[in-house]
Amino acid sequence: MPNSRRSRLQKFIEPGMRSYFVFFFIYCAAAIICAVLWGSKELMILVAAIGALIGVLEFIGYIRYARKRRSEITKYIDRIAGGADAAKNSVMDSPFPTAIVQTNTGEIIWTNARFNMISGEREHSFEFPLSDVLPDFSLRWLEDGAHEAPAPVLIGDRWYTVCGSTDRSGDRRGLLATLYFIDCTEFRRLRELFAASRPTVGIIQIDNYDEAMKNLSDTQKSTVLAGVDEKVNEWVRGSDCIARKYDRDKYLLICGRATMDKFIEGKFSVLDAAKQITSHDIPVTISIGVGVEGESWRDLFDYAQLAMEMALSRGGDQAVVKNRLNFAFYGGHTQELEKRTKVKSRVMANALMQLINDSSRVFIMGHKNSDLDSVGSAAGVAAVCRAMGRHANIVIDKNITAASLLIDKLEAQPEYEGMFMTPSDAMIALDPRALLVVVDTNRPEVVEASELLESATRVAVIDHHRRAASYIENAALSLHEPYASSASELVVELIGYVEPKPSLLRAEADALLAGIELDTKSFTMRTGVRTFEAAASLRLAGADPVEIKKLFQTPLGEYTERYRITSKATLYKKHVATVLCEGEESRVTAAQAADELLNVAGVQASFVVFPSGDQVVISARSLGQMNVQVILEKLGGGGHLNMAGAQIVGQSPEVVMSRLYAAIDEYMNEQTASKPKK
Repeated sequence: MPNSRRSRLQKFIEPGMRSYFVFFFIYCAAAIICAVLWGSKELMILVAAIGALIGVLEFIGYIRYARKRRSEITKYIDRIAGGADAAKNSVMDSPFPTAIVQTNTGEIIWTNARFNMISGEREHSFEFPLSDVLPDFSLRWLEDGAHEAPAPVLIGDRWYTVCGSTDRSGDRRGLLATLYFIDCTEFRRLRELFAASRPTVGIIQIDNYDEAMKNLSDTQKSTVLAGVDEKVNEWVRGSDCIARKYDRDKYLLICGRATMDKFIEGKFSVLDAAKQITSHDIPVTISIGVGVEGESWRDLFDYAQLAMEMALSRGGDQAVVKNRLNFAFYGGHTQELEKRTKVKSRVMANALMQLINDSSRVFIMGHKNSDLDSVGSAAGVAAVCRAMGRHANIVIDKNITAASLLIDKLEAQPEYEGMFMTPSDAMIALDPRALLVVVDTNRPEVVEASELLESATRVAVIDHHRRAASYIENAALSLHEPYASSASELVVELIGYVEPKPSLLRAEADALLAGIELDTKSFTMRTGVRTFEAAASLRLAGADPVEIKKLFQTPLGEYTERYRITSKATLYKKHVATVLCEGEESRVTAAQAADELLNVAGVQASFVVFPSGDQVVISARSLGQMNVQVILEKLGGGGHLNMAGAQIVGQSPEVVMSRLYAAIDEYMNEQTASKPKK
């Protein structure tokens, strides 16, 4: 646009009443001076009359100016539209509601009749802000060079897509933008209807079927199963769902997305309803896997199966919803029951032997900030590799570990000379035929060296933690048992089926038993028959309880630090002990303090919150009545029902503490709502 035209446009866009008001103020000042110096009654009347006359003249001048301004704007629109005839077909008579606004002020300077209709104005609107019609509407997208607003806007009861353009040839002062409002109400309604009617597929499974049906007569089994049928059918009654039983303990669920959203909003109430049915005084629990947002029925069913696997791997009694990207979890408050069989351990041992035989070498890796269970289970896998004649290395950062005493004990053995390797050295030594065995974790973001995991072509996973939303996928072998006490217990069972049978060093037996003792709190938590069987076999292999006790000893400074932390504890909701540490603490010491707080009478769970570098870390422990994993998953953490943790970046400890209290409240409210009404 030429500079002369822009100057003329600038004059009629911006208010031009400055000269009128300057003249009026000068007159007022002169009148006041005259009245003071030569004041008389007649003079004052004359001054008032002249002032009134000037005001009337200014008003008449303003009206004429406004009319002239509207005329010039209309002529401007004719010019930018390509002439008067073209204007009638493009701007003046546009089929879309149209408004011309000033970009720097958001002031409307012209509208067509259709815009007046949707905005409620009866005639052309001038000199009022666009925010009067669209309170939260921003023109920032025009400044960024876009031609369409990022989101539709609501005017009255209709939705509109806003398109527009502006003159960017000069400075931004006084530039005009032409906005077109395209009605998209029907499109939005169709899209919402389409989204609400998209199919979803679910699988419902009785996850403790074998335990519930054990030693029951056929009549009693039918009664229990009929009770589950009734609860499922009652849950879907009145909706568009189809629930059909296709196996002795499984149901197929098909419904629209709107109905599934209602089930999600109700936190899958059938989970709690099913527990009203008991067998051997044990509540029947079900798990639900749901697939949504799939491109086909096959995708939906595959998502549902993955969701079911996730639910069962986390202990059951919960619902998991899987879409293309993420998992969402609901329920999961019941203590899981041990359901492992030795058949699976034998099969997994044979598969692991095959992988080791086909590998050039083996790397064994645990989680960051390794502990006794991580190092102990790694030592057990190293013993298997040694028995099969394969070179193995344990990948670990010895500068950041809670098992330094155990590492020193193992390195003192001739068989472990050069066994421990840094992550950087492992990356250099990695080759395409190497096998990476990950122990004591299934989450890729917490392994000792994530780049090694990404580079390895063959991976085996041995873990006992309940699976989180992110887990190591496409593993060649995955021994994942959330019912086991520890990864060391799983490795001991595998050793029993390896041929030739590994000959454990006494230091390795000590390491494995120390790992079991650590995760079971000296056999007081998460212990089953298989746990004591593993401990007994390690005792036969030469594990010394006294030597293991030494591995748990801490320096006097750490011992006193632990009790300094516990001395700051406060009770929340009577049964939750919480500590907010002001300064950085050792993760090991904080975890030990959380364990110690469980010895306080009435405490069911404990949480220690402390800063660590650029993170805020939470260490949580529970006696089993409260599921600390579910609580910390609300903050991005995870773990077990009675042992969990979280690492939060970008927030202060005080904010994290507030979020923790909110998560505890939410969990308790869910627990209260899930209790059967008497």
